[in-house]
Amino acid sequence: MRALIRTEPGCLVWREVPAPRLQGPLEALVRPTVVTLCDIDRPMVDGRFPIPGEIALGHELVAEVIEVGDAVRAVRPGDRVVVPFQISCGACDRCTTGLTAHCRATPPRSQYGFGAIGGDHGGAFSDLLRVPFADGMLVRAPHGVPLEALACASDNLGDGYRAVAPELARRPGADVLVLGGIGSVPLYTVAFARACGAGRVDYLDHDRDRLEVAQTLGARALEGPVPDRAGDYDLVVDGTLLDPKGLPCALRSLRPNGLCIGVTIYLTDPHIPYFELYFKGARFETARVQARAVLPSVLELVQAGRVDPTLVNGAVLPWEAAPEAIAGDVRKPVFVRE
Repeated sequence: MRALIRTEPGCLVWREVPAPRLQGPLEALVRPTVVTLCDIDRPMVDGRFPIPGEIALGHELVAEVIEVGDAVRAVRPGDRVVVPFQISCGACDRCTTGLTAHCRATPPRSQYGFGAIGGDHGGAFSDLLRVPFADGMLVRAPHGVPLEALACASDNLGDGYRAVAPELARRPGADVLVLGGIGSVPLYTVAFARACGAGRVDYLDHDRDRLEVAQTLGARALEGPVPDRAGDYDLVVDGTLLDPKGLPCALRSLRPNGLCIGVTIYLTDPHIPYFELYFKGARFETARVQARAVLPSVLELVQAGRVDPTLVNGAVLPWEAAPEAIAGDVRKPVFVRE
């Protein structure tokens, strides 16, 4: 079968690789049909986010179920499914309490699309993927929603949800600031903030295209570089990309007892204005999204029309255009297999 491989920074090639096979009764084989880019994919490809070795790229996808093991009950061949990017069993004590990013049945960081550091489970830009725990992982695509809107639900869309929905459930009407830069997650965050009952929603970024999208989603757009402090908010989401000013600004922009959520990755430890935070009583939380755990809530809001991922996603492109488009600058391209 074919798969899209990042062979070295800046180089993507289609390559023939061995096709996966079922290895147990709980497994499924799926054929990716709609794939989009995670915010970290381009930095992985061009080397800004350094991952050694070759990478079978892609981990945000909708797929068709091709084959299932004898014990699989939740899906059957022909079903269209959203595939969470993290491998999780759905049955251990961590999975059943929502910590699907830390499943006990798999090695740490087991996930699609990250090469060796993700366990070499393959990537979404391929003809087949093996899903080790089909009943625990796969979720049928909801009726009435275009498949092009659902690929991002594997990862980035859920990241936007978890950044604001739990806190807004505790504090309806909270004022929210989103610092943009990493790509789509901050924009999905704006969409969920509006859908989940935020008060004021501001979006700060230097990129005019993303600022226009944020306005379309209902945010007040603040154009410019990341300042030392951006205002006074109950909830601030740091979605900057490798910007050492991002987290300090987010933390300084909190009101007393405010919450800062980090949805980005720093390669070196950023400065934390601890003295200021101590007297303010600020809270800070960062983690990978629990992709499978939040997926039902995310899809419910999308199916109800309260969040429309297509407002954030970019052009819908043919499958074969992936290498050239990934090397370009199209915002959140979506690739569809004929």
